Amino acid sequence: MRDHTFPIGLSVRLKDRTYISPGAAETYRITAKLPWTSNWPQYRIRNDELGQERVSGEDNLEPIEWGMASPH
Repeated sequence: MRDHTFPIGLSVRLKDRTYISPGAAETYRITAKLPWTSNWPQYRIRNDELGQERVSGEDNLEPIEWGMASPH
């Protein structure tokens, strides 16, 4: 089992927004690393502007900070 790829504080977006409200935030910041589920590390993410928080697996996140390539 590998470690979490993304650091706390990294700005990310969700790759798949299929089941998310159109009014949901576009970008989030990683606020915590959570235990693994379904073979992927999990993260708590937050959009401070809208006050939205959610949990997502690493497989559904992509970094958006300038110059950082996606590890997937």
